[in-house]
Formats: sequence, structure tokens, C-alpha cells
Amino acid sequence: MPGVGVLYEPYAEVRHTDGRDFRTVQRANSLGFLDREPPDPARAAASCHVAVIGDSFVAAREVPIADKMQVRLEALAAAELPELDVTVSAYGFHDTAQANQLPYYDEYARRLSPNLVVLVFVRNDFEGNSSALRALARGWDPDRPPHAFPERAADGSIRLRPADPGYAGDALPWFRWFEPSGGWRADAARALTGRSLLARWLDARLFPDSGPALPPLGERAAALARRPGYEWTLDGWRPGESRHEPDVLSEEPPPVFAEALDFTAWALAEFQRRAGRDGAALAVLSAHNMGPPETRWNGLLRGMADPLGIPVVNHREWLVSAGGPRRDAHWPRDGHWTPQGHQWAAEAIL
Repeated sequence: MPGVGVLYEPYAEVRHTDGRDFRTVQRANSLGFLDREPPDPARAAASCHVAVIGDSFVAAREVPIADKMQVRLEALAAAELPELDVTVSAYGFHDTAQANQLPYYDEYARRLSPNLVVLVFVRNDFEGNSSALRALARGWDPDRPPHAFPERAADGSIRLRPADPGYAGDALPWFRWFEPSGGWRADAARALTGRSLLARWLDARLFPDSGPALPPLGERAAALARRPGYEWTLDGWRPGESRHEPDVLSEEPPPVFAEALDFTAWALAEFQRRAGRDGAALAVLSAHNMGPPETRWNGLLRGMADPLGIPVVNHREWLVSAGGPRRDAHWPRDGHWTPQGHQWAAEAIL
């Protein structure tokens, strides 16, 4: 979508499964999101409208639309706060973070004059606001990203670079610079799963989180550091000895992770500025994988949100208070929310 980035084709049928616990078939709405049709702008403006914005937790391919947080929130509000006449719309797409989602607000949510904007924040959003780190994780060209990303100008200021209109899907264009590792076993597995339904069925059960075959992280980072303008990405960082997330959490993160944190703080400030301009309140729902309030993850988030006056609602804290074990909030072999997880998220927001 020009100016917004990759979304589903409007009205496209979307099938999703982990091969074990869930199998869904749902249809995108006219905007390209996995939600109901948004309310008429006049209807939304006459109600207490809530816009929920996030990544795969909001897109929620794992559950039917009727079980999603925004639908549950409307039903809860109708029962408990009928005088508010609450309507809810949701804007989510997988592999996005707050900076990528700013166009969702500008192009879609803002049209409905929301009273409240809720950002669903998950653990990988800190690094997800960096085009370089997201490219390393997913394999696309950091200079031709599928979503809008922050970039630092020559004067040190931060601005939003639009999604690349020529993004060509998951073609791993910059990994063509070298021969990916994997050997004949990986090649054979790719060939079999590409031709056999039985092989795909077995692969989904034996390796449900395998995803696309990418070279090791160290090779990807080395390839990125060979690109003009990205030589600094390996400064202070040895990706063969660490994963992404602990580097975000370190007291003195390597420069590429420090920049990701700066971009995250900037994106939250931009959401606050834009929502405030339009008369909307802003809140953040810290998803269950961020842990309880005392974790370092939530400390980082509150350190960005508190100075801006953005309230942070802790999903994990709510579900514990509701008497539910954490495992009930997400699928056994998938970190995304079950219908119960969506219910607890709706209750926390209400």
C-alpha cells in the first residue's frame, strides 16, 4: 500500500496454522487488516472510539475475528460501560513495530476520530523499530523495506522514511551477495516441502518455528556490514556469540541496538504528538511476553513512556490478577494469544 507498507490484499482469504493447535481461515477487510469493517466515520465520531494498533498480536491470525481483542473489548464495554457507547477498530500486521505503524494511524485510525489509541507493545518491538536489525532477522534489503522506518538525518534528527514501493516480497535480495549455508540436507528439505503436502505436514509438526531458511546470524551481519553506510553495524557486537534481545537489554548496548532504542522512543513520542494533536488519549498495552512490571523489558518501556505521560497497562499483571496462568494466554507452541489471551487483553484495556 503506497505510503503505508505491505498489508493484506483487501478481502483476501488468509489461512494460517501452526500444524498442531490452531487452523484459521479469515478474510481481510477493505483496508487490508484482519478485522471487521471499520465503523462509519460519523458513527465512530459519535461513540467513544478506541483504535488498537500493533503487530501480529493485533493481526491475530491464530484466532477467528470473533475472538480477537477488539471484538471482546466492544462486548465487555457494552455490558459494563454501556453509557460510553464504545466502538473499536484494530490495525495490525505481523513483523511491524511502532515506527512502522505510524502510517496506520495517519491513514486509517485518525479518520475515525478516536478517543483512545492503544499501542500493543511486544518484546521484539525494541529491535523491530530498526530497519537494519529487522533486515537481519527477516532477510530483506534494509534500504528497500516493506514498511516505513525511522532514519537519522545528517543533523542528527530522526525522520520517517516511507516503505519502499518496489518491495518485491520475501526474495532475500541482499543475501544474494553470498552463498547461504545449509548444505544438501537443507536443500533437500526445501525441495521436498515445496513439492509434497506430506512433507509440509511433517515439517510443520517437527519444526513448527523453523520459518524461512536463512544463513546464520553472524553471516547475515557480516554481509550487512559490507554494505556502504552499514559498516558500523558490527561495532561492539559479535552476533556469533549473542542473540538480538540481550544486546538491547545491556547497560551499554552496541550502537546498532542503541539506535533501535532511540528509534523506539522517537516512535512513541510521535504517536503521542499525533494523537494529542487530534484530541485522542494514548496508552500502551505491554503484552504478556514483556513479563511483569519489574522486568528489564518493562523498565525500558516505562523509561520511554513515563516522561511522555503515556500510561502502560501490563497484560501479564492483569492475567495473574484474574487468576489465570501465563500458559493459558498463548498457544503451547506459539507465543501468540489464544482466545483467552485476547479476553485478558480486552479486560486490561477496559
